[in-house]
Amino acid sequence: MKFLEEAAMHHDIGVCRTAFPEIGCRGGEPYIRHGLIGREILEKEGFPRHALVCERHIGVGITVEDVISQGLPLPARDMVPFSLEERIVCFADLFYSKKPGRIGDEKSIAGIRSGLARFGEQKVKILDKWIMEFEQPD
Repeated sequence: MKFLEEAAMHHDIGVCRTAFPEIGCRGGEPYIRHGLIGREILEKEGFPRHALVCERHIGVGITVEDVISQGLPLPARDMVPFSLEERIVCFADLFYSKKPGRIGDEKSIAGIRSGLARFGEQKVKILDKWIMEFEQPD
């Protein structure tokens, strides 16, 4: 639990070096790189497990195929959540925005599905698998 709490608190640390003025970030890197930047920051600080959570939490994960097909400014490798903690942080992150005025607004499953569908049905299938894994029955 301690690791999960720490990883959740630090998973977006790389945002500070991105160009996302809407949330006050005036760095020089594209926002899509914030996971990779976070990994670099936390590895330098001696937190290799936390660093992997940073790199692997974007969307439902970024595959090498995503990097190539979308021309993303990322290394051509899989950056998908593997451990339980990585999946939990990634899943939880889907429900909230960093945009001012919307930080506390929880997104609906339908809204998340719709957003992921733009990147392919496989992304929605990953979400559905996580819903089955993490949602508690009534």
